[in-house]
Amino acid sequence: MGRVSDPAAPRIVVMGVSGVGKSTVGAALAARLGIPFLDADDLHTPEAVARMRSGEPLTDDDRMPWLARCGAVLAAAPEGAVLACSALARRYRVAILSAAPEAVFVALETDASRVVDRATHRPGHFMPASLVTSQYATYEPLAPDEPGVAVDAGDAVADVIAAALRALGR
Repeated sequence: MGRVSDPAAPRIVVMGVSGVGKSTVGAALAARLGIPFLDADDLHTPEAVARMRSGEPLTDDDRMPWLARCGAVLAAAPEGAVLACSALARRYRVAILSAAPEAVFVALETDASRVVDRATHRPGHFMPASLVTSQYATYEPLAPDEPGVAVDAGDAVADVIAAALRALGR
């Protein structure tokens, strides 16, 4: 595991493929830490949302300005924050870290069939379950030199939060 963020103003990115539970875990983790929760989905442009809703994956040209916004919003949170953001590839995490260098990542990992099932039964989300496969194809697990930890997202939310806090030394 890499470094841990400043305990006084933690900046934590809960990351993983669509449907893995980033928003659920991120909101619960933020509540537990008493800091704001931010959802990177809210920072997508309307055009990007429309493309994903139609089943078209985004390109790096689409993602990089969005990731810059994600990092800037995270860095600007005075008391710290938990951000739910896919951050699937190392280059995406580097983009976030360039704006928020003290950020640490909590990678939610579980098998694809469980995530497809979750995504299929998730009402009202713009990302169709059909894009989960492309997300797994893009996903690069955290490398040992990256700041963060991987956590099994197949457990109950309370257990995932407890594992993340233990792994982060909190």
